[in-house]
Amino acid sequence: MKEEVSLPDNAFRPLKEGEEYEPLMKPNKQYREVTPWSIVWGLLMAVIFSAATAYLGLKVGQVFEAAIPITIIAVGVSGATHRKDPLGENIIIQSIGACSGMIVAGAIFTLPALYILQHKYPELTVNFLQVFLSSVLGGILGILFLIPFRKYFVKDMHGK
Repeated sequence: MKEEVSLPDNAFRPLKEGEEYEPLMKPNKQYREVTPWSIVWGLLMAVIFSAATAYLGLKVGQVFEAAIPITIIAVGVSGATHRKDPLGENIIIQSIGACSGMIVAGAIFTLPALYILQHKYPELTVNFLQVFLSSVLGGILGILFLIPFRKYFVKDMHGK
């Protein structure tokens, strides 16, 4: 029988002076994170939830945050397939899948406005490739800006 793993008591509060936090993923141990499994499942979740976000955003005018359902599905699939130590892979799956929803939300609220403007001002042209590339580059730029802030958000802002 597997022993239950839970977060330490100091996981949900600011650390006291000199207190150390012992993370679930130990820094001195190697974990599987970026694997073909995590990339394929992350991309699959990105496609499914991007389509759902685009449909809902265009139909209702409101989008949803896909990170929680993607995480639940990743944990469920990992458990159903009996993956060993899947936490790192599940983080990658959730990260890939959830980022796509934000990019799609930006695109679905921008594209209709561009086409409405094009209808009113025929000299304005909307090039799908330019819009697509700006969305992709915006996503990449967002990820690149997030990398330096990771330590700050994960370690320095612990418990806040």
